[in-house]
Amino acid sequence: MLVRGVRGATTVESNTREAILDAAGELLTAIVEANQLPHEHVASILFSTTADLNAEFPAVAARNLGWTDVALECVHEMNVPGSLSMCLRILMHVNTEKSAAEIQHQYLRGARVLRRDLVEQQEATS
Repeated sequence: MLVRGVRGATTVESNTREAILDAAGELLTAIVEANQLPHEHVASILFSTTADLNAEFPAVAARNLGWTDVALECVHEMNVPGSLSMCLRILMHVNTEKSAAEIQHQYLRGARVLRRDLVEQQEATS
């Protein structure tokens, strides 16, 4: 098996605990389902948010979904002028037999604009 990075991003409706946990849980579930990832193959998950999201750690959503034995970390993204605001990202490190081309990165809600190429590719194969 190889270690691969699986990415995803979404936007959050408001800087509230509930909205952050909802978006993080939705994105995490989408990544796992799209890639058929067994829980035990996940080595770690890095959650990042733009600086305007600080009402809760998005990793709490993973803990609420039962991810209690996986290394989780939360950080803020660089504050680049003009970048997408209210954005939550995930970088999941997984042990897998899949090639890099087989990995299905997930971009949801308003974050679809970040990687239109991947969104269009996934829609074409669905």
